[in-house]
Amino acid sequence: MEQYELKELLKQVADGTTGVEEAILKLKMKPFEDIDIASLDTHRGIRQGTSEVVYGAGKTAAQIQQIVTALWKGGQRTIMVTRMSEEKIEEYGRLTMEKPREERIPFSYDMESRICLIGEKLPPRREGYILVATGGTSDIPVAEEAAQTAEILGNRVERIYDVGVAGIHRLLAHTDKIMEARVIIAVAGMEGALASVIGGLASCPVIAVPTSVGYGTAFGGVTALLSMLNSCASGVSVVNIDNGFGAGYLANLIHNMEA
Repeated sequence: MEQYELKELLKQVADGTTGVEEAILKLKMKPFEDIDIASLDTHRGIRQGTSEVVYGAGKTAAQIQQIVTALWKGGQRTIMVTRMSEEKIEEYGRLTMEKPREERIPFSYDMESRICLIGEKLPPRREGYILVATGGTSDIPVAEEAAQTAEILGNRVERIYDVGVAGIHRLLAHTDKIMEARVIIAVAGMEGALASVIGGLASCPVIAVPTSVGYGTAFGGVTALLSMLNSCASGVSVVNIDNGFGAGYLANLIHNMEA
């Protein structure tokens, strides 16, 4: 159960459309469910505002299906599985089709971000948008992980791709989008300068995502990471290398903060 669902339930109790006993029954479920291979945090949505997300790397398709089924049966209708390879999603789809039709849980897969969505995206809860920008085209897979995460969690997302500092006029052509955004995610490899430039233009928080894109001394993203950590632009925070999910999740929290 998400925080907004909890608020709706309490409003229904207050206006009499839901009885107290019925509400207690909905909240009675223990805060976690043990399914042998995992302990599912069923109260995370109430506690943090976003329900549990499944990290797909390192898990088999069968394990993912077992976890997803338990979350779905528990009432979670927006389930995100990150880092799903094409081979794993094919196996997941095969396992799903082996189930009786009435037991099949609907899902979709985005190849670029490698995110599998079970159920539907949450509707945007606020006006405004999160802006995702990349230094180059090679950064798009990480950027899409961030963008898709933010969209699934209930945000409008705008994108400006391949606007790195090697041709800074491309970025400046989008100054209006930068100025109007509520949160910006800047995704870049190489020397990672994009975050500092955007940080110097924007009045909103900027989340920098270093990527592992680059030649030898990029050191698999370490150079961009250190550059972003040493940004002289105020208001720039940094997540780990290639962590598009972490950036999208953080942007969602910032964008939906209540005044």
